[in-house]
Order: sequence, then structure tokens, then C-alpha cells
Amino acid sequence: MNTPPISSLRIDKWLWAVRLYKTRATAAEVCSAGKVKRLNTSNNSLKPSSSVKIGDRLLVPSHDGIYKREIEITTILEKRSSAPIAQAAYIDHTKEEVLLQAKSIRSENNLNKQHRKEGDQGRMTKKQRRDWRKGLGSNKDSD
Repeated sequence: MNTPPISSLRIDKWLWAVRLYKTRATAAEVCSAGKVKRLNTSNNSLKPSSSVKIGDRLLVPSHDGIYKREIEITTILEKRSSAPIAQAAYIDHTKEEVLLQAKSIRSENNLNKQHRKEGDQGRMTKKQRRDWRKGLGSNKDSD
């Protein structure tokens, strides 16, 4: 039995189905926080239960919150499907400068994370303390 094509769908379900967010709960959380906006009509924040239809333009934050994507809905997907089908369900109108800036911020964050991992992190671990004591010639750890 053929079902008629869907003309509208909840925003949280659509964001999850097109793989912009890993879980529907995360998509609903972002919508509840007022971070997803509809660009067609006066930049209104969308609630998770708001319906979207083909042709709507949305401002959606990236999964890590570094930048906002401007997307246009071309297909309504009710179920999560493969990545190529999901990517074909919308057109990304995000400006190239925004994407380049986000890429530089991500690389800077990765460098900071690596630096924190290698550098001084406050309290010594048990292994670092033992190595330090061995280096000093202390016999406190002579078990």
C-alpha cells in the first residue's frame, strides 16, 4: 500500500532524520533552548514540536556549537536513512567564510586540547609521583 508523501514534520524529528544531530533528544534540546530559527518569517525560534515543510530556510547550530548553518529543506524525511539520502534532503547555504572560520577554531581547540594533555595538569598522577620520587632518589616508595 502506497502512503502519500508527507508535507510537514516536527523539526526535532527532521533534524534527527537528516543526521544534523545524533539523537532526537539532542535535536529537541537545541530547539527548546531557542537556537534553531526559521529564516522565512521574522527569525522565530522553533520549539521541538514546530512543523517544517519543504522550502523552509532554517538557521541551525552545528553539533559542537561553533557556527550556525543556514539550510533549506528540499525533502521531508520521517525516518533516519543513509547519509547520502539525508544530505540530499537539504541545501546548505552556509557562507564559505563561516566554514573556514569554524575550521580554524576547531584546529585551535584541538591544539589546545593536545597541549593540555601533554603539559602540566595540576596534581600528579600516581605514576608521575613514583617516577618523580625515583628521580629524586627518595626511598619513600620502597615497597
